[in-house]
Amino acid sequence: MKFYSTNNKSTRVTLEEAVTRGLAPDNGLYMPERITPLPSSFLAGIRDRSFADNAFGIASHLLGGSIPEDELRAIVEHTTGFDAPLHEVEPGIYALELFHGPTMAFKDYGARFMSRVLGYFAKRQEREIIILAATSGDTGSAVANGFLGVAGTKVIVLYPKGKVSEIQEKQFTTLGKNITALEVEGTFDDCQRLVKQAFLDEELRRKYFLTSANSINIARLIPQSFYYFHALAQLPASDSPVVFSVPSGNFGNLTAGLLAQRIGLPINHFVAATNINDIVPKYLRTSVFAPRTSTPTISNAMDVGNPSNFARMLELFDHDYDALRATITGYAFSDDETRNAMRQVHQSTGYVLDPHGAVGYLGLKQYVKDVGPATGVFLETAHPAKFKETVDATLEADIQIPDKLVAFMKGEK
Repeated sequence: MKFYSTNNKSTRVTLEEAVTRGLAPDNGLYMPERITPLPSSFLAGIRDRSFADNAFGIASHLLGGSIPEDELRAIVEHTTGFDAPLHEVEPGIYALELFHGPTMAFKDYGARFMSRVLGYFAKRQEREIIILAATSGDTGSAVANGFLGVAGTKVIVLYPKGKVSEIQEKQFTTLGKNITALEVEGTFDDCQRLVKQAFLDEELRRKYFLTSANSINIARLIPQSFYYFHALAQLPASDSPVVFSVPSGNFGNLTAGLLAQRIGLPINHFVAATNINDIVPKYLRTSVFAPRTSTPTISNAMDVGNPSNFARMLELFDHDYDALRATITGYAFSDDETRNAMRQVHQSTGYVLDPHGAVGYLGLKQYVKDVGPATGVFLETAHPAKFKETVDATLEADIQIPDKLVAFMKGEK
């Protein structure tokens, strides 16, 4: 399988080059040259196979022999070493819990896959690979822990000062070894811009072997499609349309869902649920894409004013606005609406939403209200304890911090 840049379809590169470069030389994002449906027999059997076996089939299909089968299976089994269970919050409304990994966030899947893929390619390089990652919260912790101790790699995380939670910050500033964290006076968009500038700086690229671990890297994006299949495999059989509501910031997670749909997963519709940084919902209403400086919210991992993966979304629909709108509905919600949803769900069901999951829940409920009944899945992207201060204040409770997170809190920044 070869990969092309969203800015230049005529150029084709190998997976190794796409992953190790991260960003194409023309500032585009890499995409597989072919996205074809999986065999019908594979799709028919997803309920009968394990998470790892389904993921291996998807990875093999999308990577087209770019990594030897035994190596790829080991990578996939490492990636799916923890579950992504469905929890029925209300009748017909399910939370897909993506926070059971080592840093308790959905980005553990992408980071673990990418770290092993890059580790495989690092063996063939003569220079140390330096991974640059901008983070608004969970990317930094997932990437840092995914690459911790991986031979031939060094990770540099850039994050906006005062705009990530204390637990998130501890997860990537206390590790040492091959992990360095840089605190930036600014927003996530400033951090992301610095990373992109580094990739386009010829002097830096001559001196260092740079790549990215943000969702701009194709090796971060592909494994995120795995858990959409796993979610559908867990849903009760039904004739009801299946709708996924994805809390969205940089839009890698939603793009991965679109990729899963494109290779055959029967998802009827997507909801792009954002906080007040509503660049994509506004685009879906107006056809105008107008990036702007992000505004801080309680769902900080979604505070993105210029989502990189929007270019991939357009590419998946051949830049057909009407086709994109037919597949995705966008909604945006304020912090007050997010807090109210967290309170209402906790009071009526006992389930604790984190602020990002609450935005996804709101998007799903609004879609059902506007369009009609559906089997709905919203993505719970991080454990609520990662936002303990906000969750406790909102619910007037003292939620328990899991042992995994307690261990991080003991580290020194």
